[in-house]
Amino acid sequence: MDTLVNQIFSPDVTPVGAIVKLLLALLLGAGIGMERRYKGQIAGMRTFALIGMGACLAMLISIYIPQQYLGLKNGDPGRIAAQVVSGVGFLGAGAIIQMKGAVRGLTTAAGIWMTACIGLAVGAGMYLIAIVATLLIIIVLVNIERIERHINFQWESRVISIKAHGIVDDLEPCRKLISEHGVRVADTLVRYDYDNQLTTANFLVRAKGTLDAPPLFHQLREVVDAVSITLTNEMDV
Repeated sequence: MDTLVNQIFSPDVTPVGAIVKLLLALLLGAGIGMERRYKGQIAGMRTFALIGMGACLAMLISIYIPQQYLGLKNGDPGRIAAQVVSGVGFLGAGAIIQMKGAVRGLTTAAGIWMTACIGLAVGAGMYLIAIVATLLIIIVLVNIERIERHINFQWESRVISIKAHGIVDDLEPCRKLISEHGVRVADTLVRYDYDNQLTTANFLVRAKGTLDAPPLFHQLREVVDAVSITLTNEMDV
């Protein structure tokens, strides 16, 4: 039993220790991925589990090569690890979805980067720190979001797109009406179709919580001769 424990906590890379580290990295990564999947993100348990194990394996290789082939106890195990930290960025970039007027996936991308760091920590034998870091990540992802919603601090970006008959030169009444509904107008993009005599106005807005769109749309319909009014994440171009 003592020999097994020694292998698990040994700074040297042993078969038993490596297997335990990979399993722990798998569990910690899957735990973070479970929360992301629950929130409807594409990157879920499998993705985060693989990231954790991959980073852990990279750290094990980084430690193993100097010890096994160069006979060094003080080699540079940080070389491969450094490439993991920078290289995992392409996964984070893949998790970020940019839509015209909105960006989604930043939290998942940050979680991917942190999971890679946790895998490196497990591979280096920093078990307690890796477990604590995982718990802290889950606390951040779950509880801080609840706090944001409780104090109504969470702003959501949306696009109110109005397509109206005629060339509408003055959009100030629309902006004023939107502001009266507790919505901030961050920017306005307008397109005039002179051939068909149509105006398309895109209002990039920020609202706390869920925007009650129908009453606002009915009032906007009275301000301009609207063909359609939509609430989306993308600009109507």
